[in-house]
Amino acid sequence: MSDPLSQVIGLLHPRAAFANVISGKGRWAVRYAEYGKPSFCVVLEGGCQLAIDGHAPFAIGAGDFILLPATPAFTLSSDDPPPPVLRDPDALPSDGSEVRYGEADGAPDLRSLGGAFLFDNGNPALLVSLLPAVVHVRGSTRLAQLVAMVAEETTTIRPGRESALSRLVELLLIEAMRSTTAGSAPPGLLRGLGDERLAMALTLMHARIERPWTVAQLASAAALSRSTFFERFTRTVGVAPMEYLLAWRMQIAKELLRQGELRASEIAERVGYGSGSAFSVAFRRYVGMAPSRYSQSSAHNHRKEAGSFVDK
Repeated sequence: MSDPLSQVIGLLHPRAAFANVISGKGRWAVRYAEYGKPSFCVVLEGGCQLAIDGHAPFAIGAGDFILLPATPAFTLSSDDPPPPVLRDPDALPSDGSEVRYGEADGAPDLRSLGGAFLFDNGNPALLVSLLPAVVHVRGSTRLAQLVAMVAEETTTIRPGRESALSRLVELLLIEAMRSTTAGSAPPGLLRGLGDERLAMALTLMHARIERPWTVAQLASAAALSRSTFFERFTRTVGVAPMEYLLAWRMQIAKELLRQGELRASEIAERVGYGSGSAFSVAFRRYVGMAPSRYSQSSAHNHRKEAGSFVDK
């Protein structure tokens, strides 16, 4: 799998999502505490005001899709709202039932779907590093359809439900990421993929991670001079080419260590190191612990999470 975006989605391990219908009528306002995990919302009908901590308030309307990779505290409200009612995001239902704001009766002024992503032993911090703090996409029919399907799978018990949800979540994340490659993403992989020249180099680095790439080789692939490529890559991706390659190699190495199916020497070869000792030194310097310790720690955490799930 050489497509960089597909590789990132694979490392994230999106497992499922839940979504609720959220509606409002009349004058209302709700204030949600910081959630800290990825969440999303798509407006189906009407609109409201959204104020996310650290950002200027803005209006959202029918067809808008919002993704918050780390979900800070935020306020949703009607026009001319009353003081907000405080809500705990962890107390929201996860069974697809409707959440109503304002007047309980009558046709709503706002109807939306809101929910959160669930990850399986992945690294949600990777998503935060790739995306802007607020992803706001207007009028995406594809995203609206995907979220509607998530809601349908959440509220209806049918065979294959878990598999369907995990694939829908992958598609949601891909669409959200695609929407940011044109320049709204922070410096990083997504912004780099939005640059046609840099995308060539990034795709090669991901496709042949074991190859001893040089800046000159990557610059040639991007049809740029070495100095121009280095400056453009560093400015757009946020780190120098070899720093990016090292970071991606370590991401892959951590994933392989978590899986526990290969020896350190085999992982070293997979990610471009000539010996297990050279890989161990690089891994310890980058991650802060030896590969063997990281593997043991990951196995322990996995057993602990599995036990917690069984206990429930």
